[in-house]
Parts: sequence; C-alpha cells; structure tokens
Amino acid sequence: MKDAFAFSLLLTLLLAQAGLTFAADRKNYTIRKCAERLRIDGSLDESSWKSGDDASDFYQKFPFDTSSAISKSKVKILFDNNFIYFGIECMNRDTSGPYVVQTLRRDFDPAANDAFQIIIDPFNDQYNGFSFIVSPYNVQSEGLITGGGTFGQSGNWDNRWFSQVSRTKNAWFAEIAIPFASIRFNPNTAVWGLNLARIDLKNNEISVWNPVPRNFNLTALAFTGNLTWETAPSAAGLNVSVIPYGVGEANQDLENKQTVKTRPAIGADAKIAVTSSLNLDLTVNPDFSQADVDRQVTNLTRFSLFFPERRQFFLENNDLFAQFGFSKIRPFFSRRIGLQDGVRIPIQYGIRLSGKINRDWRVGFLNMQTGSSEMLDMPAENFTVACFQRQLKGRSNIGGIFVNRQETDANSLMYTRFNRVAGIDYKLASKNGRWNGIAFFHKSFSPGKPQKEEYAHASFLRYDDANWSLMWNHEYVGKNYNASSGFVPRQEQYNAELGQSIKASYWRLEPEISYRYYFRSEKLNSVEFTAYSSAYADSAYRPTEIDGSFSVQTNYVNTAYWGLNYIEKFVRLIYPQDVTLSNLEPLPSGNYRFNEISVYGRSDVRKRITVSGAAGIGGFYTGKKQSMNTVLQWRFPPFASLGLNYSRDAIQLGGEYAPLVLNLIGPQLDCSFSRSLFFSGIVQYNDQSGNMNLFARLQWRFKPMSDVFLVFTNNYGTPEINAKNWALIAKISMWISP
Repeated sequence: MKDAFAFSLLLTLLLAQAGLTFAADRKNYTIRKCAERLRIDGSLDESSWKSGDDASDFYQKFPFDTSSAISKSKVKILFDNNFIYFGIECMNRDTSGPYVVQTLRRDFDPAANDAFQIIIDPFNDQYNGFSFIVSPYNVQSEGLITGGGTFGQSGNWDNRWFSQVSRTKNAWFAEIAIPFASIRFNPNTAVWGLNLARIDLKNNEISVWNPVPRNFNLTALAFTGNLTWETAPSAAGLNVSVIPYGVGEANQDLENKQTVKTRPAIGADAKIAVTSSLNLDLTVNPDFSQADVDRQVTNLTRFSLFFPERRQFFLENNDLFAQFGFSKIRPFFSRRIGLQDGVRIPIQYGIRLSGKINRDWRVGFLNMQTGSSEMLDMPAENFTVACFQRQLKGRSNIGGIFVNRQETDANSLMYTRFNRVAGIDYKLASKNGRWNGIAFFHKSFSPGKPQKEEYAHASFLRYDDANWSLMWNHEYVGKNYNASSGFVPRQEQYNAELGQSIKASYWRLEPEISYRYYFRSEKLNSVEFTAYSSAYADSAYRPTEIDGSFSVQTNYVNTAYWGLNYIEKFVRLIYPQDVTLSNLEPLPSGNYRFNEISVYGRSDVRKRITVSGAAGIGGFYTGKKQSMNTVLQWRFPPFASLGLNYSRDAIQLGGEYAPLVLNLIGPQLDCSFSRSLFFSGIVQYNDQSGNMNLFARLQWRFKPMSDVFLVFTNNYGTPEINAKNWALIAKISMWISP
C-alpha cells in the first residue's frame, strides 16, 4: 500500500505540472453603468433596460448538451454604485398548466422547481463564487460555490439581496439587485466569471448561457463565461452590519423530575467588511436554538455518523476551514465547538476573519471561546484555526491549516491540556474540469513526548468526461493521530470486552470506474454502470473491511431513476463488538463474509406525489438482513408539503441471538403561508436510539434577514413513550446595516 500511495501522489503531481489548461472558449458580456437607480418591481420598464446587449442564445444542458435551448431566455445586466442588476425574461413555450413551484420557503431545492440561476465568480479564479436563484413566484435561494462547483453549492449561506417577479401567460420576468456589500470582490478585477441558467422543469429542460457539459454541475466554475466591466465597480464604503438577538427559553427535565427552568439571553453578531473581499465576523454569546434538528438515521456501520453544520455563524466561508482533509479525515469540524453529543455547551464569544487578499491568496482565522459545562463535566476551552489557500497555475491551489484546542480553566494544569493539528493540502483542478485531485499530509501534537504515527495522509484523483468517470483514492491514519477538533470516525473501534474504544492505524484504497451511455430519446436519458471497491487494512496491511460492488442505474428525462446494486463484503472484527449498536450481545472477533443485493429509485419530482427509496436483502455477519427505506412527499404547491420517511431493518444473527427489528419513522410537515411566514414540524421515532423526538418551528421574516422564531422540542423514551424533556424557545434577531 505504500507503493500505491507513492504512485497516486506522483501521478497527481505530474498531472498538475502538465498544466491541463485546455478549456472551451468563453462567451463575453460587457456590463454598463446605468444612469438611474432601478426600481425592483419585476416590470423591466425603465429606460435603462432598453439599452445594452442581451445575454441570450442559451444552450441546452439537459436532456442534451449539443443544441440550442428550446425555451428561450434573455438577460440584461447593469450596475450602479451600490448594486449589480439583472433583468431576466423567461419565455414560455408551453402556456398551459402552472409552473413547477413546490414551496414559498426561502432556500428551496432548484432541482425540484422552475427557477433562474445567476452564477458569479468575482475573482475569476474558477474556484469560488456565489449563486443567486429566483423562482417564478419570487422565492429566493442563495449559496456559496466552493471547490470549483464540482459538487454544487452550499445552500446554508444567507445574505441580503432583492428581487421581484411578474408573470404573464407567455413569459415570466424577474428583476434582481445584488448589493456589492453582500458579495466579496476585488475592484481591480475587470473581468468576473459569469453563467446564467434557466431551470424549466415544466418542459424537462435546463439551459445555460455559457455551455456546460451535462456530466458537470450547473455551478461548475470551469465553464463560466466572462462578465467584463466597462468601468470597474467601486469598492464598498463603510460596510458594517449588526445582528442583535434576544431569546427566552423554558425547559423541563422530566426524567429527573426537575421543575421548569427559564433562560433569558441576549447576544449579537457583527459583520465588518475590512476590504471588499475580506470580512470580519464577531459574535458574543451566540445562540443557535432555531437551527434545524438533525435528521436521524439507523446506523449499522459500527462508526460515528457525520451530521452537517447548520449554525449560521459558522457557514460563511466555512469551506475555507472545512475543506482540509477528506470527508472522514477532517482536521477541523466546527460542530466540535459548542456541541457535545447533541448537548449545547455555552459559547462566550467568537471572531472570524476570512476572505480574499487578492486573486491568488485566500486566508482564514477563527477563534472561539466556550464556557464550562457541569452536566457534561466539560472544562472551558478555546478553539483557534488559522489557514490559507494559494492559487497556482490554472485552477489548482495549495493550502495550509493549523488547529489548536486548549483547556482554559484556571485549574487545568497551567493550560497544558491541548490538541494541535498542522497540515498542508494540494488540490488539483484542471481548466477543463475533467481532472480533480487532492493530496494532503497532517500531523497532530499533544502533551507529552512525541509518539510514532501521529500523522495522516491521503491522495485522491478523479477523471470525468461525457461518458467515463475514473477515481482512485488512498488514505492512511496513524493510531496516534489525534484530531480532537475534527472528525475521524474510522480511527476508533469499540472493544466490548474492555468497554472502551481503541485507536488503531488504518489504510484505505478506493478505486471506482463508471461508464454512462446517453440516449437520444424523449423519455430515457442515460444508463450508468459502476464498479466500486473500498478496502481497509491495518498497519500490517491485513484487510479489516472490503466492499466490492457493481451497480447499474437508469435515468429518465422526467427526473425519475431506478438502479440495482450488488455488494460483496468482508469484515474482520478486531475486537468483540455489537454490530447493531442496539445493546445486543457482542459478536466475537474474527472474519465475516456476506453479500447483499438491493434495488433503489425515485419517481418524477415534478409531480405532487413523489416516492423514493431502496430495498435490499442479503447476509449480515453470522445471519441475514432485510432492509428497506422509503421517502414519500405529498405536495400542495406552493404552500405545503407532507413527508414521511420510514426505514426498517430486520436482522437475524442466528444462534442465541434474538431477531432484531429497527424502525425509524419520521413524518414531516412544511408550510409556507407566504414568502415571510413558515412552519416546519417533524416527529422522529427511532428504535435504535430508543428515542422519539418532536421538533416544531414557526418563523416570521419581518424584514430581510430579520426573523422571529418560536421553537418547541419534546423528547420521549421508546417503546413506552415516556416523556423525557421538553423546551419552548422564542427568539428575535434583527439585521441592522446602513
């Protein structure tokens, strides 16, 4: 495996040095300054809109990428001292029936709604950018584009921008004003990256202004055109926003028969533009009680599951801090701050500086101080992260990170309890978007003498074209590598005999090959064949887990798909372990081989009723397992949707083990009473965790980025449905800016 690592790293670096700079010609739009401040009313009747060129002649991206768009669109782009404006006209080729609009809730899913999307890359580095999306009902969604847009956008970023929409029988029109203060840019950059996309699900078509091959995401920044400024936009002046909040909470621990407790709190965030591309964020006594609840899943992996960050303060430029390492070898994971096993730990204050110094340099600094927690016996701690990213030739970059987690209680042995990680990452991204790769080396530092294997390294290389996708990955984590501020679930295995988790080194090799065949059909879009393997081994190169699978998936023009997957699995349990995580008698250590076949699919997302799910049958260690999961969505567009998530795993390990059935049931209701008043509620019943959770949230957005929340949570033990605890929270936050 050492030879495999050396080969992978060498190949990645050789490809980087080779340049890989070929890219298609880029369309150009010259943006002009308007003489008047435009009214955002969706009418496009100001005289300024009648001058200037149209961004038109869109190309199909789906279902084909070799012809002009059938649904016609055109856009004009203007600017003044404060805003960049977009005037959009989307013609209807089918004037019968309503638009496909599932919800009035902000941050909707563009894959299930008619919409128009603006993609801008202000530094024209083809690696980081912004996305702004509006639906025919003037519902907004925005996101940050990172990593070149290969994996889409982050929809968790919120900022202020303005839009208005009007509709006629033959077209819908949108006016959009994006404040320069809401984006990061360099006023000395005369050419930005730009793409425009029309999502016309009603007619099964996605079209783009600058062509994007259909095997890439809409947000792929390698395929943006040029937005050329007639005169460069001015740097924003004083740009300070303050977001104070007040919260009142009542809660009760019923399990321990405690009385009702109340908790009033106030705090504030501040956003200060140090430059037009570098932002300083401050927070004092932050509160995240309105954040979405984590969606529960049944875990049969034997390892910890990853849950995404949902707290707003950590989201802007989060990729700069979270991009280092791999998804399961993260030196820094922001959920380690202020959360422990789902329980909140008070955060006293935080500071974050992040953004671009110039086109080539991106920097980040984060410092957060938490208080102590008597409930969890956790001391006060300080978290510090410093990182940089340097653009190289083309779209590749190199970055470095330093993470420090340190106890700050006065009695913590003179602040000698700490954990630190330092690392360097290289990311390959070719100009044509076909080659992507990562190579990194991270080392941890803890109190005491240095130990062996306090490091982790990995390399990843992927090639994509219209038909073929090839991937190679290697990973190594040393047993003494300690990223306590990160996420490395595979490093530890639970030893049932000792009643504790034991750390061990591991290797991983992960190749994949996939072939896509496209049809020239009005119904059938493509069929995809994939062969995949994931092999883990210990430090002596002895296999501990091997997955080998083959799958075939058929994709339809109407967004539906179905697939078949077969997997062969080998597991060597190093220690006795409860493989169901359900308090069963541990299986003895040893080698286990089994296989599984499953079928999965999803129906047309444009319909009022959508069904997705999977069902599988096969072996499971010493016995067998039958699994199924389904998600049913019943929509009443655009005002409400009712969902039901149900999964069932029936496990029979044989011998003296009793049959086990794990159910997870999650009905969910989302209501959009208007574009400013929303309700969401979910009930999650989980046999594996022995818990039923109720979460209900009412949100009123009384002005842009300013909200009132009312949140109720209740937890019950299962299967007896015994009340455990409840909480009722009211919160108001207001965005105050010049």
